[in-house]
Amino acid sequence: MPDRQLPSSQRKTDFISLPDSFFTQVVPKIQDLAELKVVLYVAYLILRKQERPYFVTYKELLSHALMATMGEETLRQALNSAVEHGALLHSTLNINGVPEDVYSLTDDSHQPSAINIFALYEQNIGMITPMIAEELKEAEELYPFQWIEEAFKEAVTLNKRSWRYIARILERWASEGKDSGEHRRNIKKIDPDKYIKGQYGHMVRR
Repeated sequence: MPDRQLPSSQRKTDFISLPDSFFTQVVPKIQDLAELKVVLYVAYLILRKQERPYFVTYKELLSHALMATMGEETLRQALNSAVEHGALLHSTLNINGVPEDVYSLTDDSHQPSAINIFALYEQNIGMITPMIAEELKEAEELYPFQWIEEAFKEAVTLNKRSWRYIARILERWASEGKDSGEHRRNIKKIDPDKYIKGQYGHMVRR
């Protein structure tokens, strides 16, 4: 018998879990009820995802009845406040050729740091294309996030603001070792020219 035909007391209940750090690090940053609702709903939607990407778009939020009842202006204000107070991360991704606002939790103890990689790219290089988004997600699976942050920092310091340059830094550290003394993961060999080959090669900044 489908769940919808069962008495409410017998229906299956799905649960999501939030780490202690969500309540100790994220919740104290929240300033009002609307902001709290938005942050909790972002957490709810992200934790229900079974696979990447671990973020939600503004359109996703607006499509849910609970968020829609707030009104678009209130929702925008609550999201902006949550980002300003550090409870949410915001980035803009090029999804199917259209720039979209995406949000994720700042606490990454329960989710991968993909959105953080996206934010690094957007802040230091520019708009993210679908091809670049796939490369970023692959990189965060292959390398420690600290390496990725340091590779971006090195590229910016040298004014080499391109994903190709950053990828080469990561590949070099993986094959030759890194001064920080971190243990290397079992990293598969990546074709050094994979980012500039194929039909999208002209889109990669050199």
